[in-house]
Amino acid sequence: MRPVAIYLPQFHPIPENDAWWQQGFTEWTNVAKAKPLFRNHYQPHLPSDLGFYDLRVSEVREQQAQLAKEHGIHGFCYYHYWFNGQRLLERPFTEVLESGKPDFPFMLFWANETWSKRWLGEQTDILLKQTYSTEDDYNHAEYLVKVFKDKRYIKVGDRPVFIIYRPLDFPDVSASIKILRTVCRRENIEPYVVASNSHLPETFDQNALSQFDSILNFRPQLGALPDVFINRFLWKRLKRNFLKHSVLNGKLKLYHYKEALELMQKLEPETFQGIMPSVFVGWDNTPRRNEKGVIIYGNNADLFKEELKRVKTKMTNTKSTSDLIFINAWNEWAEGNHLEPDLRNNTDFLKAIQEVFKNEKPVKGNRHIPAPVSSYT
Repeated sequence: MRPVAIYLPQFHPIPENDAWWQQGFTEWTNVAKAKPLFRNHYQPHLPSDLGFYDLRVSEVREQQAQLAKEHGIHGFCYYHYWFNGQRLLERPFTEVLESGKPDFPFMLFWANETWSKRWLGEQTDILLKQTYSTEDDYNHAEYLVKVFKDKRYIKVGDRPVFIIYRPLDFPDVSASIKILRTVCRRENIEPYVVASNSHLPETFDQNALSQFDSILNFRPQLGALPDVFINRFLWKRLKRNFLKHSVLNGKLKLYHYKEALELMQKLEPETFQGIMPSVFVGWDNTPRRNEKGVIIYGNNADLFKEELKRVKTKMTNTKSTSDLIFINAWNEWAEGNHLEPDLRNNTDFLKAIQEVFKNEKPVKGNRHIPAPVSSYT
């Protein structure tokens, strides 16, 4: 099995973030200003081994890849931001692609959502809108073909894997995927296109995803947590927080990591046939959203390791499953969701991956081809 870590490129300044937030804004801006909101609340998360890095520095990217490789991670899954031909936060990946360094497997995860100031709760304050058109579908596909040709690109069998974050946001997702396949086939490439279920409703038209090859069971599934999307004070939340977490607060959305895993597992398909599973490290996005954030506390390397083992066993017992397991995330520092070492946990979470997958051997050929998406129930 191949553990792949989801990778956030927002650790270098760009003109758009300078204009929208503040001069020199990066993800570290939110991380550094974070404060604990209750007793023993672990904030801020401060990096250890790699420090407050800048992804424009090639040595940093080499160090990240080396650290991941040493602990059994197969490759990085880079978030990809494409807005009608405009790419954002593209510099780190562009330099990885053009330089050939680091020599470490990678793939793309298209975060196809509108950017807004929702970090602060202002849902209507649009920064950059995601739009779709047939012309853009062709332009995007032409770009992706060039990326898929890289020898480092992660594949299932001989098919490059490409994930779409919000598959139902397209006016006609089937038409868009058909265009991608058509352009790729001109170059004798057959993409393996995956729909993330991170924003799928509980019930949806299966035919809408008929063009996809598999579904990513994205974690964390915050919708599994009680009252998670209600920001106002709730008396029942006050009671729950006090009785369960000894925190006298009716606004904070508090959940223990073990509790969260159990709630999310109830929404999980019976088998991973046609499913690519993922495991999340932790979650605390109060550096971005302050009291409106979601706090999943109590995560530690032992609990993370047990969840990795559970998912690995379920993958082993599922026929026709992919050999890819996604770890969310490599470096989501402002969401408290990172494998990269911090001053509190050091490399403990990385060591958990190393221990669980230490005996895995590379899979050759087409032995692991996920079943069609229609098997998802």
